[in-house]
Amino acid sequence: MNPKLDLLHPYPFAKMATLLADSIANKDYDTIKLGIGEPKHEPPKFVLQILADNLNKVQNYPTTNGLPELRKTIGDWLQQRFSLNSISADSQIIPVMGTREALFSFVQAAINSNTSNPSRVQNTNCTLSNSAPFIVMPNPFYQIYEGAALLAGATPYFVPCTANNDFKGDYHLVPSEVWDRTQIVFVCSPNNPTGAVFTLEDWQALLDLSDKHNFIIASDECYSELYFDTPPIGLLEACAQLGRNNYQNCVVFHSLSKRSNLPGLRSGFIAGDANLLRPYLQYRTYQGCALPIHHQLASIAAWQDETHVAQNRQLYAQKFELWMQHLGDKLTLRKPDAGFYLWVQAPKPFVDAQGEPDDEAFVKALYEKLNIHALAGRYLSREIDGVNPGKGFVRLALVASIEESQQAIERIKSLLEKSI
Repeated sequence: MNPKLDLLHPYPFAKMATLLADSIANKDYDTIKLGIGEPKHEPPKFVLQILADNLNKVQNYPTTNGLPELRKTIGDWLQQRFSLNSISADSQIIPVMGTREALFSFVQAAINSNTSNPSRVQNTNCTLSNSAPFIVMPNPFYQIYEGAALLAGATPYFVPCTANNDFKGDYHLVPSEVWDRTQIVFVCSPNNPTGAVFTLEDWQALLDLSDKHNFIIASDECYSELYFDTPPIGLLEACAQLGRNNYQNCVVFHSLSKRSNLPGLRSGFIAGDANLLRPYLQYRTYQGCALPIHHQLASIAAWQDETHVAQNRQLYAQKFELWMQHLGDKLTLRKPDAGFYLWVQAPKPFVDAQGEPDDEAFVKALYEKLNIHALAGRYLSREIDGVNPGKGFVRLALVASIEESQQAIERIKSLLEKSI
């Protein structure tokens, strides 16, 4: 087997299973799942109908680059949503089987591991060669970024996202010797788990670094449509505003999973620099990844409709309002810029031996006392120089119904009152 597999960390949910292995949920309560970011709102019925009406398309092989109609629909959506001057449906868009698959495979295609610029750099907890290329990523982060890096023979370099930098990371603190070996920078905006959003100034600073050091910016934007008032600016939109209409060294990843409550459709796309997508398409042809035709037809309908997306946003906004109104004075709650996560500091009754907020203790209490599933923040981060930026935080995915949200809030209020 590939020895690089030994470098992979257990997935966060496997770590949660280990933490709760000897725990028993309180059966006096119905289970409320806030741990996994799986949308629970109803998917649009018209999309499901198109999917059902075209099941006979399973007898046809799909092409790797997808139907021209789907690419055109995605291009139209991108231009309208992000005010792009232009984007080519033929050379700058590739439909993919969800962003997770594409994030991973893009790295395998894009990384050139035949580098020879050895130097010793801190801020990595893996054991790859110290001459391996770097992939810079936020910390905490979506674990696919790290796994993709390790299996491609690259070294992850973690940029801490903390309250001190508005949970966006300070890229100016990355050493020049790291930038010299960096081939890809992952950005997640809106961020999972913190909900932080890049501004135009943030994008411009990163684009300037890309110009100087010639690395790819890979922007994971799968939460971009779950906002409250102002639509988050995306990487391609920043490029358009800055006159970079060829999107040099820039790619974005989008999906219908969160936008349209269709995680099982496994439908998304990658878009951006044609010079990057051309060889990536060839890689995908050998990989055998192609979105089934009936999924593509359903996706066309989903991307063309904004009504269900606005309704989806409204439901999330109602739930955030509930949590902020009823628990804002009892928990350290920060309403995110976008997304559907609350990044919550463990409250005072749940501290470790040093008196610091203890995310593991809090999620265990939520499970054992309230039958609420949450995710310990340290499992979404890596400890660098003795500091884990996710430690002490808990990720709550507000994917449950409004009724379940109300129940969860009342249970947590009761727990906190008893713990004081």
